[in-house]
Amino acid sequence: MPVSMFKLSVPVFIRGLNVLATLLDKAESHAAAKKIPLDDLFNARLAPDMLPLSGQIQRVSDTSKNAIGRLTEVPAPSFPDEEKTFSELRERIAKTIAFLETVKPSDLEKSDTKDVPIAFGKLKFTFTGDDYLLKFALPNFFFHVATTHDILRNQGVAVGKTDYLGPYG
Repeated sequence: MPVSMFKLSVPVFIRGLNVLATLLDKAESHAAAKKIPLDDLFNARLAPDMLPLSGQIQRVSDTSKNAIGRLTEVPAPSFPDEEKTFSELRERIAKTIAFLETVKPSDLEKSDTKDVPIAFGKLKFTFTGDDYLLKFALPNFFFHVATTHDILRNQGVAVGKTDYLGPYG
């Protein structure tokens, strides 16, 4: 039996977003224990030309909701990138999850063959829906989840592989 586009996207995105929420909890606990200003973590980045922690979380949100918007007739909500606190990042994560929870398997039927045009910087592509999800949206999503994890680890937050993978079951 083939795996559905729904199963490959919505539950995966929700799981990753929940992992981010848990990472934020650990970051806040770390900051409190070490008496580090939360802004130091909020604005931390791995390299000067990379987005900070806040930007990574914004991209995870955008990638997941916009992937569904591109693959379905369900309009993705637009969230301005104006978060300034961990609480606001958590709210964005929650709003993204709430949107994803409205998507039904039937919304993604036949989305595997839909043409999905993408402009990424100067590059322009047109993918089939399945190639878009598997070769662009999911790798981009996980890049930003992993980068969030890596920024926190680089800042001394006690997170490891099991925190990145999240709970099973």
